[in-house]
Amino acid sequence: MDIKLFSGTANPELAQRIAAALGLVPGQIEIKRFCEGEIFVKYSEIIRDADIFIIQPTCPPPNENLMELLIMLDAARRASPQRITAVLPFYGYARQDRKDQARVPITAKLVANLLVTAGAQRVLTMDLHTQQIQGFFDIPVDHLYAAPVLVKHLRGVLGPDAVVVAPDSGSVKMAQVFADMLGSGFAVVAKRRISSERVMSSHLVGDVRERDCVLVDDLTTTVGTLAGAAEKLRAAGARRIFAAVSHCCMVEKGFSTLEKSGIAELITTDSIPPPPAGWPAKVRVLSVAELLAEAIRRIHEGRSVSSLFRLHEEG
Repeated sequence: MDIKLFSGTANPELAQRIAAALGLVPGQIEIKRFCEGEIFVKYSEIIRDADIFIIQPTCPPPNENLMELLIMLDAARRASPQRITAVLPFYGYARQDRKDQARVPITAKLVANLLVTAGAQRVLTMDLHTQQIQGFFDIPVDHLYAAPVLVKHLRGVLGPDAVVVAPDSGSVKMAQVFADMLGSGFAVVAKRRISSERVMSSHLVGDVRERDCVLVDDLTTTVGTLAGAAEKLRAAGARRIFAAVSHCCMVEKGFSTLEKSGIAELITTDSIPPPPAGWPAKVRVLSVAELLAEAIRRIHEGRSVSSLFRLHEEG
């Protein structure tokens, strides 16, 4: 069974890096928009009985990228491959994962349904906003973590007495994993959300005085949570403040917030492509291409992927 990689238009640079790590060339595919905006997809090579991996994060613009992925899946399904794996380095709509108020959708579940209906037989993704999203699928889901990539870099920049800080209660578990891998201290900043774009950090639990700190989260858009937590750390006497996030969906407002914040460097991955003007100077991007490539290799060869999930062993 031949392995074939195809890339959508969301993040072709990452797809090229993944293909290079596997010693492959991305498959030939035609993707275009008609004048009214509709998407057309055609595979330009035979994919019958092949093991297909479609690489397409549903990052901004999420609706365009999601619809493109669905059409790519449908086109592949109708060409009779042996298996179709949807590779989503970033899973959009993941924050809408529960019904927390009346008359709202669970959009993360809707997206899962759409992917399966379109033709996905397996999903490979990274750092979902919440673990329960894996349960929204009735097909295999391989859930990777960017932590080994981020921690490898952090070991070279943090002092020996560093502290990993959770910027809110939702990131506590992730921050504890980073602290274990780094063998560092641990602290938490409590926050209160005022609106979808405004948060207020209320208090800090943990000793950070004269110590390097790294704020850890899965996703940032406006940088409000991270900047608010950094302010608390600076007030508590932290020496240097870093931030490590798996997915950087930073909007323009976030650029200025990051620049004005006490964060010395925001470390992220290439799960999401850079904006047209590039990332701000404070942003450092690390590639997860080799991690995703290794997972794809193991899936294709029928080998275990679980060792890529065991974060504590990476420390």
